[in-house]
Amino acid sequence: VQLQASGGGWVQAGGSLRLSCAASGRIFSSSVLGWFRQAPGEKREFVALISWGAGHTIYADSVKGRFTISRDKAENTVYLQMNSLKPEDTAAYYCAIGRYRSIASDDYDTWGQGTLVTVSS
Repeated sequence: VQLQASGGGWVQAGGSLRLSCAASGRIFSSSVLGWFRQAPGEKREFVALISWGAGHTIYADSVKGRFTISRDKAENTVYLQMNSLKPEDTAAYYCAIGRYRSIASDDYDTWGQGTLVTVSS
């Protein structure tokens, strides 16, 4: 499976963006799709995940209530709707596939390329 992330861009604080992560190949029901982000000079951090089969979700505290992760099985795509964006949300955002509902990036096997999100104040 390969992942292709898109949808990043520049937005003013308070604005919204929707990221997409399209997967080529079969995604197993037991798989978990996650979004992570990495700001310049910072470690990669967990943002949100969704279980492909049941659709269970987990969010980082920093984005809870502002971001929504969803999946479209027919399109083999995972989305990250980001509302009320803040300058501290500025980062490269990555999608990944893992086997466990884990917030640790080491538990994810396949990664897409990053898509850059810039939020200006």
